[in-house]
Amino acid sequence: MKLRLISFALVLCSPVVFAAGAPPKAALCNACHGANGAAPIAPNYPKLNGQNKEYLVASLKAYKVGDRKGGLAAVMVGQAKGLKDEEMEALAAYYAAQE
Repeated sequence: MKLRLISFALVLCSPVVFAAGAPPKAALCNACHGANGAAPIAPNYPKLNGQNKEYLVASLKAYKVGDRKGGLAAVMVGQAKGLKDEEMEALAAYYAAQE
């Protein structure tokens, strides 16, 4: 368990996670979805880069209210509940613009 926490902390503190122009909450997303949302850490974590902005916002809102189920929805519900609408918009715009 300690090794997981240390690994997670190292990912969050890496310079790749804090890419220039990234919204402040992007570090949380990048911990599972990879740098700039481009390279998933695990095969069941979807890529965020280049996704449609409206789709990303709708997905986050659905997770937040518990309407989206399956996969790792329980993890995403916990993450989305801590986001304000403007943070969702900023994250979605950022990941939609990534290649």
